[in-house]
Amino acid sequence: MTMMRELTLIGIRMESPNRAPVMMLRESEGYRYLPISIGSVEATAIAYEEQGLRPSRPLTHDLMRDLIEAFGVHIEAVEIVELRDAVFYAELVLANGARVSARPSDSVALAVRLGTPIRCTEEVLREAGVATPEEEQAELERFRQFLDGVAPEDFSS
Repeated sequence: MTMMRELTLIGIRMESPNRAPVMMLRESEGYRYLPISIGSVEATAIAYEEQGLRPSRPLTHDLMRDLIEAFGVHIEAVEIVELRDAVFYAELVLANGARVSARPSDSVALAVRLGTPIRCTEEVLREAGVATPEEEQAELERFRQFLDGVAPEDFSS
């Protein structure tokens, strides 16, 4: 059995110099962060949900949530299961035991809409996780404050 660690979505940040969106996840019971580069559409979808913004028409991830709920499907967890050739792979774990392959960005966008736990294998965290020394905690707190003030429109290109 693969050891899984629960993660918390910290938010989306813009990575310089090209201002590419990076999804920041943090180990719930630990000190490692997992940065994953994502597309601007997914960054916007995650940011909208985090800020409670409701567009006049459903976004793709809202449609996915609505379909999942309409069909009575329950997603137990989102799991980031592999890192291969600098690409992260995730799976949606359904209550019936089925697993559906998905991109981590889409998985997390769906997880924030459904309140689904986000997990990651220990192996992926060991390979791609970033340990944060205590002296960097203040910088992370400033980052969290920045996230509180960022708008979804900041991610559109």
